[in-house]
Formats: sequence, structure tokens, C-alpha cells
Amino acid sequence: MVVSRAGLIPAENKLKVIVLGGLEEVGRNMTVFEYDQEIIIVDMGLQFPEEDMPGIDYIIPNVDYLDNKKDWIKGVIITHGHYDHIGGIPHLMGRLANPNMYMGKLTAGLVRKRAEEFSKCPKLNIQEINEDSKLQLGKNFRVEILRVNHSIPDCFAIIIHTPLGTVIHSGDFKIDYSPVNDKPADLNRIAQIGGAGVLLLMSDSTDATHTGYQISESSIGDEMGKIFEKLDGRIIIGTFASQLSRVQKLFDLAEKFGRRISLQGRSMNDNVEIARQIGYLKFNPKILVEDHELSRLPDNKIIIIGTGAQGESNAFLMRVVNNEHRAINLKKGDTVIFSSSVIPGNERTIQGLKDMVVRQGARVIHYEMMDVHAGGHAKQEDLKLMMRLLKPEYFMPIEANHYMLQAHADLAEQVGIQKNKIFVADNGQIIEFHKAANGEISGKLTKEKVITDYVMVDGLGVGDVSNIVLRDRRVMAEDGMIVVIATIDAKTGDTIGNPDIISRGFVYMKENKELIQKTRMKVKKIVKDHNPRTPADDDYVKNKIRNDVGQFLFSQTKRRPMVLPVVIKV
Repeated sequence: MVVSRAGLIPAENKLKVIVLGGLEEVGRNMTVFEYDQEIIIVDMGLQFPEEDMPGIDYIIPNVDYLDNKKDWIKGVIITHGHYDHIGGIPHLMGRLANPNMYMGKLTAGLVRKRAEEFSKCPKLNIQEINEDSKLQLGKNFRVEILRVNHSIPDCFAIIIHTPLGTVIHSGDFKIDYSPVNDKPADLNRIAQIGGAGVLLLMSDSTDATHTGYQISESSIGDEMGKIFEKLDGRIIIGTFASQLSRVQKLFDLAEKFGRRISLQGRSMNDNVEIARQIGYLKFNPKILVEDHELSRLPDNKIIIIGTGAQGESNAFLMRVVNNEHRAINLKKGDTVIFSSSVIPGNERTIQGLKDMVVRQGARVIHYEMMDVHAGGHAKQEDLKLMMRLLKPEYFMPIEANHYMLQAHADLAEQVGIQKNKIFVADNGQIIEFHKAANGEISGKLTKEKVITDYVMVDGLGVGDVSNIVLRDRRVMAEDGMIVVIATIDAKTGDTIGNPDIISRGFVYMKENKELIQKTRMKVKKIVKDHNPRTPADDDYVKNKIRNDVGQFLFSQTKRRPMVLPVVIKV
């Protein structure tokens, strides 16, 4: 037992809340709850790379903080099946000693499918849960599940009863009174939970900057139906593979309008098959059409659903506009519907994709023209409703960039939560709650932080690409590189012949012969200036070439390519 300085009164245990990812970005969601040497974790997601991360596949949370606390982990709860909440699981579970995992039925199917692709992922211990589940994790965490709506079925908010009070993690949610293939959230139960007292609400901030209410997924089906009535040609729809509620609506519309459906993209096919097996997607399998049958069907009998509405390079839509798809080319009369919002950072890519679609004779419809996409996240009025129902004493916006968190914090003030009880934190910043001698529980946002550096996944490498490697990639992307190969006499230290120069992404050598010749002479001079009485030191010569040639090229071109010196002694 830990005791106070007086040695008589036990020191109070503190509830620590630590977000390892999701407070400075959309993605990489992972939250740690710790009390009296017991830990539970909510979500384990990935983050897609920024534009300044060339070659990086995605980023996962840094779990260094948990390295010495693996035996404290009593369970991992997953709110839903999107990659920003499940993508890190195959990489991290082995490192964390593979604790029990708890998630919905559809989420479990998606996680198992993803885990199959990673040979180093251990066999996961998954227990399926629903809104009636109650979990006792260790001595200190009693967990209940609250169904919420999102753009994928089986989404949950997590109600965590701790010795110091109830904490609610909202997961991703929106208020949808008429969801597709899902039950609406039980607002009466949410109000009852609020009436019983909530210490801390951690709430989704992804759409906190947008006013009003989020539109219902079922209304998208109605709007799509109006569009389908007017179209005679092929309908090609780009959406997220995880947008299964949208996919269900499209299957319903295909049946209504007598069209067959072609599914494109591995992730789209996988997700539809998993959801159909579980019973979350309901359709007659005969409605599906294979690629080789497309040419035999009239255009007004075809709907093609695929990935790539964000302009992803290898996804279905990009392969079609680049004429790389084995069965589908765009033609006059086609209508391409972009049934997803634009993820920040993808604007230029998507604009280029739309341009190519239109150049090839097709028509484009997107969500700013008419309601062909409903967001999966609560807007301002929905967020305020959730806060009013739950009436938390403390509030913490999560799952977004900092300015979105701050916008959500402003909403919390508007509904009456005290400003000093609203925590806008950074990744890794520790929030602490403790009980005073008089029984009063108070919380604070501490200045203490745990490590939350990016762990980047590049091919099979996990964490082996550092910031230095990224910096080098950016330099090469911006200014190119130049290789200098100098052959040196080992005895005299003189150069033998002219140094070879190779330019990649810096200058076209045939058109810059004078610059290349000056660079050769510069290298010869650097080597010649070396003291002939001492053996030529490789590292010294390489560093000298790297620095002096870099400065020389900058003075000549105002560009600073990466200089790679190669010294060969003979």
C-alpha cells in the first residue's frame, strides 16, 4: 500500500486519462485509462500520412508508455470498425502481450480480416459485445456499452465506471433518427446515464466546426433515388468501403430501378462479404455482376460501386480514369457520383480526378451539388444535445485537429460547462482525477506528457522510418540529388581521372554541361587540397565534398540537392 508522508493515511489513487493519438489529427485514435495499476484501452487506430510524408503508408500510435505496464492491461475495447480506430491492432497487439479485445460483431469481422494480412499479428482474443453487454475489467473498471449511429453499423460509445466516477468515451457518432440497417441511439438511456452523474465526457469533435444538424443516412437514399430516376446511362459511385449503410441503400435502389451492381476494389468486396455473412447487409446475391458480364448488359441496367472518391492512387476510380482498369472505361453518358466528403488535404487530387472524369465524357455529381453524402459525425447542434443529455462535470473534446477541439470546447461553454473543467489537451498530455479527504473529486489537465511520436509504417517496416529519413525524402523530392564518385590514389591522395557526376531530379545533365564540369573541377580541388603527407581519410573527404559541393551548387542554382559522395581508393 502507498502511504502518505505521515505514514498513516493511504494516498488516494488517481484516475489517469491519456490519449496516445487523436488529439492533434483525425486518426490514430487510442486512449488509455489507468487506475491503481490497472489499464483499459479504447481503440487502436491508424492515421493516413500527410502530404509531407513521401512513401509512408500510415502512422500508428506510439505505445512506449505501456512497455513496462503490459500486465496492467485488462482489456482493449474497440468502438467501431473504421481504420482510424482498428488499423493499429495488427502492429500493436503482439507488443502489448495480446490482451482480450471487446468489439461489435461487424467490427470483429473486419478486425479478423485485417489481422490475416499480418504474419506477425498473434491470434487475437476477441469477444463480441452489443449494447446489452456489461464487462468487469480488473477490479476498478466496470464497462457498459451504448449503441450510437455513425456511417458503419455496430458503433458504440463506451461507459466506464471507475472508483472516482463515470467516464464516457463517445467514439464516432451522429444523431440519426432513421439510420439504415441499424437501431437509432437510445436517447432515453443517454438521459438516464446523465441523470446518474457523469464525471467526464470525451466527445467526437470531427464536425464541431459545422453548424446545424447532421442529415440522416436514409435521406441520402431518397436523394439518390431522385437522381437515379433521371439517369439512362451507367451510374458509377465512389464511396468509402466502410460506408456500409450507404452501400445498403444503393443495393435497395438497384433493386427498385432494375439495375445490377458491380463491386470494385478489394476492400469494398471484402467489407460487403463480411457484412452480408453477419446479416448487416441484406440483398439478393444475384444482383451482383462480374466484370466479364458488364459488356453484355445495357448501360441503364448497371450500377458500379467502388473506392477512390478521395483520389487514392491505386483505388478503383483512379485506375478507371487512367485507363488501367481491365473491364471499365469511362464514356459519354456515364454519371460518376462522388458519395463522400473531401478529407482535408485531398482537395487538389480530387479536383484533378473530377477533371479527368469530365474530359472523358462522363458527368460528375458530388455532395456540394446535392445530398449524395451524409457525414458520420455529429454537427454542432447534435454535439450540444449530447452534452445537455449527459450533463458531464468535466468535458474533453477528442478525435480531431486542435482548432476543431477548441470549437467543441466553445460549444461546451455555451451549454454551461465551466471553462476550468474543459480540457483541450495535446496527444500524450495526462489528465488526472483524484478524491480529496472530504470526498470531493477534482480533475486537472497536467503539464506531464508521455511519448506520442509518430510511428510510421512503410512497407514491412514499422517505426524504422525516422524524421531524419523523412527529411531526406523531402529534400530529394524538392531539390533532387547528385552523386559524386571520386576515384583516389590511396598513396598520394590525388584523384585519378575526372570525378563522375550523376544527377537525379536536380538538373538535366545534357543541358547543364558547364555546371557539371565546374562541379567536377570543384571536387578535384577539394581532393587535391587534402594534405598529401597523410593518408586520404575517407570520412573527411566525403564530408568535405558533401558540404563544399552543396554550397557551390546552391550558389550556382539557389537549389540545395542532396549530395551523395562516393570515394573509391585504388
